[in-house]
Parts: sequence; C-alpha cells; structure tokens
Amino acid sequence: MKLGILGGGQLARMLSLSAHPLGIHTICLDPSSEACASEVTQVITAPLTDEKALDQLLENADYVTIETENIPLSCVEYVTKSKTFYPSVKALAVSQDRLLEKQFLKSLSIPTAAFYDVSSKERLQQAYSELGHAILKTRRLGYDGKGQCVLKSQVDLERGWQTLRDQELIVEQLIPFEFEVSLIGVRNKEKKISFYPLVRNHHKEGILRWSEVPVDKPHLQKEAEGIVTAILTALDYVGVLSVEFFYDGKQLLVNEMAPRVHNSGHWTLEGACTSQFENHLRAIFGLPIGSTEAIGHSFMLNCIGEMPSINQCLNIPGAHYHQYGKESRPNRKLGHVTLVDTNTERFRKSKQQLMALGALS
Repeated sequence: MKLGILGGGQLARMLSLSAHPLGIHTICLDPSSEACASEVTQVITAPLTDEKALDQLLENADYVTIETENIPLSCVEYVTKSKTFYPSVKALAVSQDRLLEKQFLKSLSIPTAAFYDVSSKERLQQAYSELGHAILKTRRLGYDGKGQCVLKSQVDLERGWQTLRDQELIVEQLIPFEFEVSLIGVRNKEKKISFYPLVRNHHKEGILRWSEVPVDKPHLQKEAEGIVTAILTALDYVGVLSVEFFYDGKQLLVNEMAPRVHNSGHWTLEGACTSQFENHLRAIFGLPIGSTEAIGHSFMLNCIGEMPSINQCLNIPGAHYHQYGKESRPNRKLGHVTLVDTNTERFRKSKQQLMALGALS
C-alpha cells in the first residue's frame, strides 16, 4: 500500500508515522527544502505544479491525499488523470475559497456568519454598514490569522482596504461567541461516518493555542454531528474532515472547514482509541474505521515559536512530547504536547502545570 501526500509539513509527518505500522509507504511532494516530513519519509522537493515531480509521486502511490488545502487545483486535476485523490476535488475547491465555502454552507442551510463578496471599496462600505463589526478576509490562502483585518471602525475599514485590496476578498460579520469548538469526522468508501468527541479550542492572534476534550455538552455534539454529516454527504467525502464552530450561546455557527487531518485533532494520537491520522489512512485504503472513543480527559498545547523544556513536560503525569524538527521562528508551530488521563483531579493539576509551562491562561 502506497500513499502520495501533497505537502510535507507536520501533518504529512504525523500521517507518515501513523502509516508505518499499517504497512503503508508514504511519499510527499513539497516545494520547501526544509519540509519536516523528510525526517520520517521520502520528500520530493519541487513546486507542486511540477509535472515531472508529480509523475514521480504518482509512480509511487496508489492514492493521493493532502496535508494542506493551499494546493493549486491544477495540481490535483493533474493527479486525478491517473490516480484517485481523497478527499475529493470538490472538497478542496470549496474549502480553499472562503466565498465558495460560505455559499456551499448556505446551500445546505447550515448556520454561518453573514457574509458579502467584496469587489470594491464601495461594496465593502455597504457591507460594513449592514453588518456592523466585521472581519475582512482574503478569499484564498489565509490561515493562522493571516490575510484578515478586524473592522470595528471606519479607520479599520480604510486600513483593511489599503492592506488587502489587491486580492479577492470576503467580509464576514464578527460573531460575539462564548467559545469555539471543532468536530472531526471520518467517512469511508462505504459511506460510514464516525465522529470524535467535540473539542474545545482557544485561539490567540488567529493561531490555535490549546484544545481540550471532552466538552461535555451532548446537545452540541449532536448538533455538530448533524452539520458535519450534511457536509460529508454533500461532498461524497472520503477521509477525515474537521469543521470549526463558534457557539454564540444559542447555536453553533460554522467558521470554516478543513478537508484534512487537523491541529485540533492532535490529542487523538494518545487520547483516542484510534488517531485521526490512522483513521484518515484507514478510510483511504478501505480498511475498517477504528474506534473514535476518547480514552479519558485530553489536553493539547500547541508550541508556537519555541518548545518548552522536554524534561519539565515529561515530568508532568500523562504528558506526551511531540517536536516537528523545525527551526524556531516567531509564530511558527514547532510541536505540541498532549496530556491524557482518566483521573479527573490529576488531569486538572497536570493541565495547570502544562499551561504554566506554555504561559497560557
């Protein structure tokens, strides 16, 4: 069994590590000579649109998947001429364009923030007048808080337009949410769907800082599962899908979806019976989907810019240390630490210790 992965970052790295016990050989294509997946699998270094490099990948793959949605559609269309691509071309096209994504959600009557396509400053002004506080975003290639400006005043609007006006834009109503959650689902070729427990997430400056399971709100789990089921079915999806939500005190509103394994699912490596990475592989290769049940309480700390001390982390009961082999840079995801414990009180104490190491609150 052989899998080609478009992208060679930490998600490709963790997919490859999860593939080894299943007897799956992975090969990645990434334009960076520093792709961190190269420590654990073969990485072809070339532009994603390089047809010779793509041919090399395809010669060594039964199926092809992605570790990022920021992949040129032309690349995936080339892949599908000779190999099956998962999750699907439509899923990728929808998720990499904020406007298409919002229109897709609206077509399914799925709650999301009010939005407007922005093609001119006049259109932006009109949208801002109707929406009130809003957020201006690039339609493509925005992630971890990049390519967006919060609009709470006319000054913000002028600044946002000057900063982003050369790109295709969308403006969305700013949601005053109580908290953020995400749901990770997996759908196989037989159309069977399984869900992990709902995850509570905390972002700072647009970057995920920590995730925690369980949320212990069964009505929200049910609500989220209904929404994600509709998305998976409409896209005829195969593999793992993550959907991020805002909870405004009344209902869940979809923020965005990611057609791949996701940062908020890293806790599953130790905290679930089967990780998101393994289940993505199982779905692609037609293997039985593994149990998505949580083992106990889980907490995941994202390590941004620098890694905490490995000795201090591993002195905390239930801690597991993951570094990605990347050079330290400001706001760069360098690794993560997970906590897993079935003892509630011990988990709370360990969580406080880990949050202190990460300077989180």
